[in-house]
Amino acid sequence: MKKFFFIAAAALALAGCSKSETPAQQDSCSTENCAYQSILTRTSVRQWDMDRTVSADTVDMILRAAMSAPTAMNKQPWAFVVLTERAVLDSVATCLPWSGLNNAPIAIITCADMSKVCDGETVDRGFWIQDVSAATENLLLAAHALGLGAVWTGVYPDMERVNGVRQRLSLPENIIPLAAVPFGYPAGDNQPKDKYTPANIHYNGWTSVQ
Repeated sequence: MKKFFFIAAAALALAGCSKSETPAQQDSCSTENCAYQSILTRTSVRQWDMDRTVSADTVDMILRAAMSAPTAMNKQPWAFVVLTERAVLDSVATCLPWSGLNNAPIAIITCADMSKVCDGETVDRGFWIQDVSAATENLLLAAHALGLGAVWTGVYPDMERVNGVRQRLSLPENIIPLAAVPFGYPAGDNQPKDKYTPANIHYNGWTSVQ
C-alpha cells in the first residue's frame, strides 16, 4: 500500500508539467513548482479524444486527490458517482446541455451526502458546499496534472438541474449533486486564460490597494 501511494504521488508530481505549458514553463518545472504550474495552466476542456481510454487506475488517482481536500470538522460530506457508460452519460447530458457530457468518455458527479452533516434530528448543513467544492477543484487539478482535460459544470443550486441529475442517476434524497465534471484526454488547442488582476487585491481593508 505504501508503495502505491509513493508511485501515485510521484506520478502526480511528474505529470504536473502538463502538455499545455510552454517550453519555457516545462524547462523550469521542478518537483517543487509542478503543483503551482498545474494550477496556473489548468483550463476548462470540452472536447476530448474519444479514441483514448481513461484507465481505472487514473480515475482512482483522481478520486484520491478529490478526497484529500480540506473539510470542515473533518465531516468529509462528499460522495462521487463515476459515469462510464455511454447511455448514462448521454442521459445526464439531456439535463445539463452545456456540460459536454454527450462528447465525453467519462465523468464524475461530485455530490454531498447530507447524512454526514446532520446531527440527530437537526439538519446541520454546515459547510458542505465549500467541502465538496474543494474536492471538485482537487479533482480538476489532478486530472490536469495527469494529462487529462476536464470542465466544471454547475448543478447545485439550480434545482431543475439537481432534480434532473437525481432522477437520471436514481440518487437518494440525502444526496445532493453539486457539479458534473466530464473529462478525458483533450482534443484541440486548449489554452489557459490569465485571470490575474491586481485590482482585485486589497491589503488590510477594502480601500488599501497595492
